[in-house]
Amino acid sequence: MLYLGPTLFGFILGFVLGSRIKSSPDSKIHFPISSYLVVLIAALFMAWQIGPFPYYTDTPLATGFVAAIIGILAGKVIFDR
Repeated sequence: MLYLGPTLFGFILGFVLGSRIKSSPDSKIHFPISSYLVVLIAALFMAWQIGPFPYYTDTPLATGFVAAIIGILAGKVIFDR
């Protein structure tokens, strides 16, 4: 059974945080799409190491953590400032 509470809360929190990340036009730092892929792979590995919330047996991952990382990336891409 999939529990939507932590997943939905993680995504909303990540989306809000991701929408607040601003890119400075004066900054010489540029993140290509490959850097986002590396962050997503590292986040999946971390979520696997964290494990599910107590008494949740839906997946071997921390679904709230994965949803938060996806929300951060989605908020950053959609509201790229």
